[in-house]
Amino acid sequence: MNSRNTPVNAPFTAEQWQAGEHQLVCVEKWHETHDVISFRFQGVKPVKFHFKPGQFLTLLLEINGEKIGRSYTISSSPSRPFSIVLTVKQIEGGKVSNFLANSLEVGHVVRALGPDGAFNLIDIEADKYLFLSAGCGITPMYSMSRWLADTQIGPDISFLHSAKSTEDLIFKQSLEQMADRSDQFKLNYLLESLDSEPCAYVDAEAGRLSADNLKRLVPDFQTRTVFVCGPEPYMEAVKTLLESLTFNMAQFNQESFGSFKGDLGELAAAKEAAASDEMSGFMLQIGDRTRTLSSEQTLLDGVEAEGLPIIAACRSGVCGACKCKVVEGETESTSQMSLTADEIAQGYVLACSTKLKSNVTLEL
Repeated sequence: MNSRNTPVNAPFTAEQWQAGEHQLVCVEKWHETHDVISFRFQGVKPVKFHFKPGQFLTLLLEINGEKIGRSYTISSSPSRPFSIVLTVKQIEGGKVSNFLANSLEVGHVVRALGPDGAFNLIDIEADKYLFLSAGCGITPMYSMSRWLADTQIGPDISFLHSAKSTEDLIFKQSLEQMADRSDQFKLNYLLESLDSEPCAYVDAEAGRLSADNLKRLVPDFQTRTVFVCGPEPYMEAVKTLLESLTFNMAQFNQESFGSFKGDLGELAAAKEAAASDEMSGFMLQIGDRTRTLSSEQTLLDGVEAEGLPIIAACRSGVCGACKCKVVEGETESTSQMSLTADEIAQGYVLACSTKLKSNVTLEL
């Protein structure tokens, strides 16, 4: 598709964006770092993007005939509502990230679900903020920081971001501009290796986040509400660190959607193999397909093992992409986050968060 021209007055007549499925057109694409790319989208029809800073979108893609969903945090702020930005890190061998980097161009249209996610500044109230991020986990923190800087006078923010080197710093210029303009915005980068001429916000002591670094850079961390996002090992390490420092974990919040990257067939096979020693299970029926699932396997495991079409983006009961209907039988769900009361009453569940309690007939 060719790029389009939007009339200059279109944004003033735009309707407010509502949750659900959307068609978005890519209007800009640029590199943040050598392996991180941002994509700016507008609605195919002009809309004002309405979401909570920190929430994510789920892209519904078709790659080589395969339908795939992936969730990405919105890195722009709702205080700048006429476009929306997703920031994607290219992963070696990553089917979706490399498809987006190499094939999604200005003018192309994509389908998306959302916005979704409880990890945001509206649902989580705070007076003083501590943002802890690593790698591409900086995206919700950047959206939150931009929102606070745009909508408040002198928000009290301490922001510690971990990266390999200055070449891997995402949103570097914009974050430093926010920090330059406010004494209340304290920004520090923790790098694994220091450059010969590091920027002013790079901590002089190279290394990972530690108790000593946290106490030195954010002496009042105990009084702050913490937001954490990054690779799973990083988030687990931060949680363990704060618990060891007797931090009030009621003030601890981390991004909740999953970060599985790999071949879904391999994942399903691994789970099936791990459950092969189970002596009992329940039968899942989908059309003319049947499969026995153990008590530890989800509906999603069964659907994927059968090779049936289903989009599972977040894989943790947040995005709602894997919604399906239980026609008969009993199940147990750990998340109904994106389902309405009417959908629950009709038997809809999230496949990634639902296990069998009896034999079940499922409708995709």
